[in-house]
Amino acid sequence: MSTMDWFKGKTIFVTGGGSGINFGIARNFAKLGANIAICSRSQDKLNAAAAELRTQGGQVLPVAADVRNADEIELALDRSSSELGPADVVVCGAAGNFLCAADKLSPNGFKTVIEIDLVGSFNTARSAFDQLRQTKGSILFISAGQAFLPYMHQVHVGAAKAGIDNMMRTLALEWGRVGIRSNSIAPGFIAETEGTKRVAHSGAVAAIVKATPLSRLGSVDDIGQAAVFLSSPLASFITGTVLVVDGGHYLSGSAPVNAFQTTL
Repeated sequence: MSTMDWFKGKTIFVTGGGSGINFGIARNFAKLGANIAICSRSQDKLNAAAAELRTQGGQVLPVAADVRNADEIELALDRSSSELGPADVVVCGAAGNFLCAADKLSPNGFKTVIEIDLVGSFNTARSAFDQLRQTKGSILFISAGQAFLPYMHQVHVGAAKAGIDNMMRTLALEWGRVGIRSNSIAPGFIAETEGTKRVAHSGAVAAIVKATPLSRLGSVDDIGQAAVFLSSPLASFITGTVLVVDGGHYLSGSAPVNAFQTTL
């Protein structure tokens, strides 16, 4: 079987799939013939993203749900299974982020990011368990450098992403016995995404590129291709790992970005 056939007719379920990195992941799977279910809160955004994905030729299901609501995400996964077949790959990518100093961050603001990123990822993973057990599938979590490096004004994100990576490893330990692989991808700074746009106003992008050994921002396809690899037979013995896809940026630490956040 050629690499182009590995995902033909398979079902890929992606939360946060209406835009940014997660849409790029969905698109890379769609190019390989997969059927795609994309999920987020905005049906309008999902419909627009689905129209573009359908140009790749596969079936696409845009289904709105809030990952913070376990009942909603379970219904979305049930519908995906009914219309496209049980999930072979589940990508937990829904996330929230904003810049805020810890002393100014409200308890509700902290809680909101934890609920979207960490609780939402658990809700998705737990609801997908039976489908993934049936397909002996793969679950991917979208982590970030904040999980292992401290960034100013990102205390909420750091806590959420560190929790996600620990959860990923725990699921790899528990669910490997039924054939489910569990891994994370930690993207670096990716061009044309909301996360990078939030730091661009401060002039930090030039510093980020300078501090990145490969001397560029990443692309959504860099992350999408990593997701395809981790879900493919090429990675059949990989579970419980965080794959950092950052052009080497995190090797220099968080100082290049922190220098631009001290005035916020």
